[in-house]
Amino acid sequence: MNELSARLQVIRDRIHTAAVRCGRDPATVELLAVSKTHPVAVIQEAVEAGQLLFGENKVQEILAKAPQLPAELHWHLIGHLQSNKVRKVLPLVKAIHSIDSLDLARDVNRIATELGLTAQVYLEVNLAEESTKHGFKVEEVRANLETLHALDRLSIQGLMCIPPFEADPELSRPYFTRLRELRDELEKSGGKPLPLLSMGMSHDFEIAIEEGATLVRVGSALFGERQPKA
Repeated sequence: MNELSARLQVIRDRIHTAAVRCGRDPATVELLAVSKTHPVAVIQEAVEAGQLLFGENKVQEILAKAPQLPAELHWHLIGHLQSNKVRKVLPLVKAIHSIDSLDLARDVNRIATELGLTAQVYLEVNLAEESTKHGFKVEEVRANLETLHALDRLSIQGLMCIPPFEADPELSRPYFTRLRELRDELEKSGGKPLPLLSMGMSHDFEIAIEEGATLVRVGSALFGERQPKA
């Protein structure tokens, strides 16, 4: 077993332990390996260790990497999506985690219609209303939910959040709790299921699992920190 395979197994074990600790079936939590900035060769190592679900922040990285890797991989876009890049990336990704405005949702819906696709998406919620981050405000999600559900080429899977970074992962817990509670509220008010919660990263994914995450986005704990270019 090489170093990457060993790290992958450790993360899987931690996911399993966190799920069991809070009475959940570990099979209900997926690992999204965040491969942003890492080369194809490193991703291939993870594939050989059995990882098929990968997340990228930038459209251009998916466009460059996907053709060089096995077709059975599932790519998720987790970073901000510009409207002028929707047409390029939509055929390549299994899901978009960063639907952060009604305008973007409408653009994705329109282009998916033109391409004959249905886009699986998450609504990104900016719970802390940080000016440096994208996402719906909570009130915007509530106000626009009916309109979002009416976009017939969007399959809204659930919600996504990125809490403010804190060294102590326990400080992320209130945001994960709030996202889960918001999801439960929106399911009742909107009358449609929103089964998935994309939340938790390398330093806090176990807390996220305890609060209901169905998909955790793990990058540095798996691939290590990307070394800056000289």
